[in-house]
Order: sequence, then structure tokens, then C-alpha cells
Amino acid sequence: MLFIIDEKGQGSAELILIFGGMIVIVIVAAIYYQNYLTGLGDEIIKTDVENVTNQINDLENRF
Repeated sequence: MLFIIDEKGQGSAELILIFGGMIVIVIVAAIYYQNYLTGLGDEIIKTDVENVTNQINDLENRF
């Protein structure tokens, strides 16, 4: 029963679990942020295209 008393690796195991949890949180946040930026980019592109199209139509109406 000496292995129950020996706690030399407990600190290292706890640090590994803490860093592993942090890595999982960072990966989930990065995936969420990537999806947010991808959706935002599509919205900006659509808005810009609509603005340019409207400006061209306004020029067409003036002439």
C-alpha cells in the first residue's frame, strides 16, 4: 500500500489537467470566433455589393 502514500506526481497531473482544460476552452473559443468572422465577412460583402449596385443605378438615372 505504499503507492497510496506516494503523491509525487499529483502536482504534475493536476497541472496537465488544468492546461488541457484551458486548451479545450481556447479551441472552442477560436472555432466560435472563426464562425462569427466568417458570417460577418459575408454580410459586409453583400452590403458593399448592394451599395455599389445602387450607386451605379443612380448614375444611370442621372444620364
